[in-house]
Amino acid sequence: KVNFKYAISKKKIMITSIDAKIRSSWQVPDFKVLYWQGKQQNYCVVIPVINEGDRIINLLQRIVDSEVNKISDVIIVDGGSHDNSLVIERIQSLGVKGLLLKTSDGKLSAQLRCAYAFALDQGYEGIITIDGNNKDDPEAIPRFIESLNKGIDFVQASRFIKGGKGENVPLYRILAIRYIHATILSFASGFKWTDTTQGFRAYSKKILLDTKIAPFRNIFKTYELLAYMSYRVPKLGYRCCELPTKRKYPKGKIITKINGLKNHLILFVILLKACIGFYNN
Repeated sequence: KVNFKYAISKKKIMITSIDAKIRSSWQVPDFKVLYWQGKQQNYCVVIPVINEGDRIINLLQRIVDSEVNKISDVIIVDGGSHDNSLVIERIQSLGVKGLLLKTSDGKLSAQLRCAYAFALDQGYEGIITIDGNNKDDPEAIPRFIESLNKGIDFVQASRFIKGGKGENVPLYRILAIRYIHATILSFASGFKWTDTTQGFRAYSKKILLDTKIAPFRNIFKTYELLAYMSYRVPKLGYRCCELPTKRKYPKGKIITKINGLKNHLILFVILLKACIGFYNN
């Protein structure tokens, strides 16, 4: 049984032949497909959003300007925006091939499970994820695809390696990422990570279908999936790499979905759980 609901019925949506036993084990939040133009490329770019306003429009324009939409299909997964930023005609004109709407509860990990399940059902060979807040430069996406084509299974963006750049990043974030989050994940996973909290990354189809990884579980509801994948994938011996990228925060007040000491403590607990194998299948 495929447990997602389509809001459109006239356009045929292809479901590919994933092993039935594996597919039936997936726990995917309910979502609607608000529109879908069909698979055209081997890879897709998944953009999770919620109330991103002009930021998502600006990101889509950068994707068009860098011609990324000519080598990958852009799919937006909305967590329930109410800011009128995702008018279908507008985002269609900016090259978006599909718009999904998560209709059940959960945050980022739930959104990603919706989009990843949909993308795998369409037959994509790999998935690149980039945040919808326009902080990351999509010009790096062709290099992500090149890495996947060369057999890399997990590609992580990094502003902290040679060629990368971070602008207006608060000092406390740099310290927390480099000397706490990335350090702990590197020690636990056995792979040298430098930039582990951002969602600009790519996964091969192979690791998303691996039952030892099993990303389609309800335990991944808020922000667990990112830390878990950074721990579990290299631990299982898959090929991983980091690519230099540019990440720019706007000047002034930091716009983020994660604020306050309580939420940062929750992320730290998630990190520790991932690194002791709590989420392992």
